[in-house]
Amino acid sequence: MLVMKKQIRLLGIDDSPFTFADEYSIIIGVIMRGGSYLEGVLSRKIKVDGHDATMLCIDMANKTRYKKQLKALLIDGITFCGFNVIDIEKIFLETNLPVITITRDKPDFKKIKNALIKNFSDWESRLDIIEKGSLYEIKTNFNPIYIKCFGISIDEAKEIIKISTIRGVIPEPIRIAHLIASGIIRGESYGKA
Repeated sequence: MLVMKKQIRLLGIDDSPFTFADEYSIIIGVIMRGGSYLEGVLSRKIKVDGHDATMLCIDMANKTRYKKQLKALLIDGITFCGFNVIDIEKIFLETNLPVITITRDKPDFKKIKNALIKNFSDWESRLDIIEKGSLYEIKTNFNPIYIKCFGISIDEAKEIIKISTIRGVIPEPIRIAHLIASGIIRGESYGKA
């Protein structure tokens, strides 16, 4: 297992609040050293319920001036803006950066499948991406979190989460991305990442 520095550079990505009446929203990327020093903020326009989330994460990682220093991508969940599904394997293959998705709540795959069937003609391909990889429950001092990872071992993913989490259970790069995204859309940040 790698011994990780406390100041490793991480890119955390989260989407902004949206409504299903919106055609587009935004995603925000935050580059931090560990969980303590904000170095950069990135943004991209994203289609609600679209197919561009994976490509936008790849673009964000590959085009930042910090690319050579990045050690991992941390993503809030496996979808952005509804069911704009994120293929973490493809992100890893296109960026050569390990990817970790983090969610507070255990995904209800039956409920997700039913929503996809009801709303999308391409529901099977979206579900295939959502179900790809293993889901891990990670114990914390508070409630557990649920993660998927690609390009990195579960032990290394846990170490990155530990290094980058200051309070609570969500790594700081994702938490800050959430605050910025909600502040831009709503005029003031609110809620938990």
